[in-house]
Amino acid sequence: MSEEIKNEEVVEVSNQEELDKGVSVKKGDTVKGTIVKLEDNQAYVSIGYKYDGVIPVRELSSVQVDNASDAVAIGQEVECKVVSIDDEKERLLLSKRAIDSENGWEELEKHFTSQEIIEVVVSDVVKGGLVVDVGARGFIPASMVERHFVEDFSDYKGRTLRVKVKELDRENNKVILSQKDVLDAEFEVNKLKIMADLKEGQVIEGTVQRLTQFGAFVDIGGVDGLVHVSEIAWSRVEKPSDVISEGEQVKVKVLKVDSEKGKISLSIKAAQPGPWENATSQFNAGDIVTGEVKRLAAFGAFVELTPGVEGLVHISQISHSHIASPQEVLQEGQQVQVKILELNADEKRVSLSIKETQDAPAHEAKNDKPRAPRNSREPKVEINNPNVSLSNEGLSFTLGDLFGDKLDKFK
Repeated sequence: MSEEIKNEEVVEVSNQEELDKGVSVKKGDTVKGTIVKLEDNQAYVSIGYKYDGVIPVRELSSVQVDNASDAVAIGQEVECKVVSIDDEKERLLLSKRAIDSENGWEELEKHFTSQEIIEVVVSDVVKGGLVVDVGARGFIPASMVERHFVEDFSDYKGRTLRVKVKELDRENNKVILSQKDVLDAEFEVNKLKIMADLKEGQVIEGTVQRLTQFGAFVDIGGVDGLVHVSEIAWSRVEKPSDVISEGEQVKVKVLKVDSEKGKISLSIKAAQPGPWENATSQFNAGDIVTGEVKRLAAFGAFVELTPGVEGLVHISQISHSHIASPQEVLQEGQQVQVKILELNADEKRVSLSIKETQDAPAHEAKNDKPRAPRNSREPKVEINNPNVSLSNEGLSFTLGDLFGDKLDKFK
């Protein structure tokens, strides 16, 4: 027999003696070992004892796992607590969860005190939030996952999140975590940096993040600015959703940056050529065009000639007949022909007339004849009927017209 074979036999005998001897363990001990087999939804661990220990699936993790392979892998080194020993049945029951919990709570208390960021993997998605294994069962409420509302968390399982310990209660085994706190803090730092670089009057690209009744919030590189409803378009906007949609890319002009209040005012319409810039090339005094009645007021009607360009038809220019209010003959949304009386693009003012696009009634045409000179001796019509009103609109008599002859006698 060669010397080499003799040495191998000596080693084998020595190893066998060690196995026969084994390590000494008792209930409650903490032991280290290696996962050697996954079978029957259990993990078998070699700890140097005369037979392998077993970790039931329920003792593998502080959170519920369906399969042992979800928590450990063959060859992985683990630390466990001895739950029970039965040498007659050669059954050594171990718990990885117990040690993880003890170590986890110590780490959690440190993280809670320091408020440092830790990484966790989502183990499960449950009603109301996410479950993670941090030695103990950690819970991230739905409202603390993201800065924005999330309707469906089904694809979050297996994701790695960065969180802070929000609440800790060891007595009740309660661990509340928050990723939103991490994101909020990062957002504020980024916001201050972006606001410092923004200049009023600057035109930049943005993405519509959220729509409200009063405007739209636009992301301009990690920070949201508000486009008020009056700044969305040159034409009148009732609802922002009528004009733009969430996710849409838009150009915006920076109107104001308030670093103290953390507010940014933006404008979409100011980043586009204004309709009044082209008004002088589109319209001239004397033109007859078609417009839409946008608003009615006691003194007249506002008619839109082109989006963003509105003119006023004074009540006296609506009809050849006397009307008490514009509503008598007009309604909002109506298409009308108007004549441009005056156009002032600098002051953004247009004076319009509807009645000058229409022929005057015959009786009005007759009344438009030139009146006789003031001192004319033509017979005058005397009005003795007390029921006739001598209003300025009905008759244009002057004192000279009424009493001219009598006054002459005193000259």
